[in-house]
Parts: sequence; structure tokens; C-alpha cells
Amino acid sequence: MREGIHPEYYQATVTCNCGNTFVTGSTRKEIHVEVCSKCHSFYTGQQKAARADGRIDKFNRKYGVKSE
Repeated sequence: MREGIHPEYYQATVTCNCGNTFVTGSTRKEIHVEVCSKCHSFYTGQQKAARADGRIDKFNRKYGVKSE
């Protein structure tokens, strides 16, 4: 690595709006985020499973496709 062209690397503290904090490496000392893995619906399992069945049936009825 060339000297003098790379930014400083820190152990950054990441703080989420939900209050969760964790440490990671970054070029910034502190990072503030709105959503983390503790409060994001995809990771907590509170996400609704998107079902396409109704949309497929609607398409088939609209275009006269016979379902098997």
C-alpha cells in the first residue's frame, strides 16, 4: 500500500434508532443508522410473506387462461 493516500481506519460504533449498538470497522468513528438487523422486519420475522397466488388467479381470469 502506498503511504499517505489511504484514509484512517477506526473501530466504529454503529448506533441504530431502536437503541441497538455494535462495533465494526470503518473510516468514520461513529455511524448512526435508521434500521438494523435487530429491528428490520426481514430479520425479525415480522415480514408478511408475499403470496402471488391471488395475482396469478386474477391474471388467469382476466385473460381466460384455464387453470389445471
